[in-house]
Amino acid sequence: MKYIKKIVHLIWYEFARSVLRLIFYPLFLITARGQKNVPRKGPVMLVSNHQCYFDPMFCQLPLNRHMYYVARSTLYNHKLFGMLLSTLNTIPIRRGEADVGAIKKIISVLKEGKVVCLYPEGERTLDGRIGNIKAGFSLLSRRSKAVVIPVAIEGAFECWPRHKKYPKLGRVYVKYGEGFTPQQIKELGDEGFAREFNERLHKMQNELRLKRGVEPFDYSNKDE
Repeated sequence: MKYIKKIVHLIWYEFARSVLRLIFYPLFLITARGQKNVPRKGPVMLVSNHQCYFDPMFCQLPLNRHMYYVARSTLYNHKLFGMLLSTLNTIPIRRGEADVGAIKKIISVLKEGKVVCLYPEGERTLDGRIGNIKAGFSLLSRRSKAVVIPVAIEGAFECWPRHKKYPKLGRVYVKYGEGFTPQQIKELGDEGFAREFNERLHKMQNELRLKRGVEPFDYSNKDE
């Protein structure tokens, strides 16, 4: 029975991803770069900036690997939407507190060689800029031996800023950067890793902004 459930889940996941690709690519003209930086096997953490509700799709659709998402627990309060989330490899986490159960689940999934997508800013951006990302997730990498891949999303904020009720059409760019291995993270230390990660993510986003033909953000005075 467990094997049958697994097969059914895989079929549903592939079906849902195929349908979403047919919808999202023409509506948002998704352009992705750097997919080769995402290992084809083994534990991977995709750590992305957060521009709009569609970010999980923008991270997932250009890749062929199955992915787990970390979603705030309050999203499961909506009966139908919560039921849908539970079928799509999501891990609920309580925001604003140390959710030990969620952390253990993330580490467990990574140890199985899976991909987990995280948005450590915790909430959608107010103006398109990337909030200061702390290195708390470095613990997950050390415990699971997962590679950490920075993912920059650009253009999604203009499609659906958090102060707007409904999205609009537009062009979205996604870039998967060079990964940090657990050994590199250990050598950098938490503070050094946080600094290197933020600098790399800011640079990636500004490269995408130039590609869009808009002015890069100035992160030179951003607090570390």
